[in-house]
Amino acid sequence: MGTVTPRSVLRYETWTLQPDREPDAEPVHYAMQCAVDGETSPTSEDFAEPQDWVLRHCGQNPSHHTYLEIITRPWRTWRQT
Repeated sequence: MGTVTPRSVLRYETWTLQPDREPDAEPVHYAMQCAVDGETSPTSEDFAEPQDWVLRHCGQNPSHHTYLEIITRPWRTWRQT
C-alpha cells in the first residue's frame, strides 16, 4: 500500500471570550425597538436617550407597550498559553 503520511495536524487550544474593556475598545451602544411597528430609536452610548425615545413613542402610540433592547457590545478573544 505504500507509506502513509499525515495530511494535517490538529492542535487543540483553549480560547477565552469576554467583553472588551480595554481603553481602546469600541464603546457600548444602546437602542430600543418597538415590537409593534418595528421603529427603532437612534443608537447612543447613553442608555437614557433610547429610554426617552420609548417614552415619547408610547406617548404618541398608546397601544405600543412592548419594546426590544438592542445592545452592541465589543468582545475580544485570546488564546490562553
